[in-house]
Amino acid sequence: MSVIEAPPNMTLVSPRKARPEIVQEPIDASGIGEVQRQLGLWERLSNNDAARRVVILIAFIIAWELYARWADSPLLFPTFTETAHAFWEDLRNGTLLDRTLTSLRPLALGYMGGLALAAILTTIAVLSRIGADVLSAFTAMFNPLPAIAILPLSLMWFGLGTPSIVFVIVHSVLWAVALNTLTGFRGVPETLRLSGRNYGLRGIRYVGYVLVPAAFPAILAGLKIGWAFAWRTLVAAELVFGVSSRSGGLGWYVFEARAELDTPKVFAGLFSVILIGLLVESVIFRAIEYRTVQRWGMQN
Repeated sequence: MSVIEAPPNMTLVSPRKARPEIVQEPIDASGIGEVQRQLGLWERLSNNDAARRVVILIAFIIAWELYARWADSPLLFPTFTETAHAFWEDLRNGTLLDRTLTSLRPLALGYMGGLALAAILTTIAVLSRIGADVLSAFTAMFNPLPAIAILPLSLMWFGLGTPSIVFVIVHSVLWAVALNTLTGFRGVPETLRLSGRNYGLRGIRYVGYVLVPAAFPAILAGLKIGWAFAWRTLVAAELVFGVSSRSGGLGWYVFEARAELDTPKVFAGLFSVILIGLLVESVIFRAIEYRTVQRWGMQN
């Protein structure tokens, strides 16, 4: 009998063996503990960002009150109780509200003007090499220049009033926002850029549909920095300029209180500046951040 040999390129397959059935008894999980339980009040508060910030604020107020009472120098460092009383009195009679509205008008004009100019310059910069060179050169020159340094020049050009304050606010906002936006645009991955070009996006549509969403975390950081610079510049400008239009803003409110040696009102004005900054940061920017970069999964 002859034996048939398999071709060299042919693999012999052995018959499949039946796998034995594996039966495992369930494990007693009673010793593991609670798999799901309701969190206690302290655990829920410790996991809440707002609650933690409130606790920190309360601790700061208590430390302020204790130190002021220990120092016992109302002219130099009033207690929180005296500051809160001065704040409430001027808020109730409308003085603080009027000064706040006076400050917010040029702030809004300057901030929006700075954002508009930054958007135009950065759009030109990403669409042309000459625009990028111009923006880089201007940013390197003017971004380190403090806004307070151009106050005398603004006063000579625009006089004493709202246009002067708007001009210095635009200067403080423009370069910070433009620098962050341009940095974000340059950090967009090349894959996204090529995807946008493959879809036929060019010019403004390319910037709006590809670059802006991809670079929005950097843009949002620039918006926050620009807001902080604008708010600080406004208060400093009012301290130097004094009256804006027909009445002074919060900066002039602080200056008047200092001239009258009314230290609780000075602290009340500073508290108003801080409070407005916290409200804008915690309400407006936090809402924008939650609806954009956090929802898109770009930020934890």
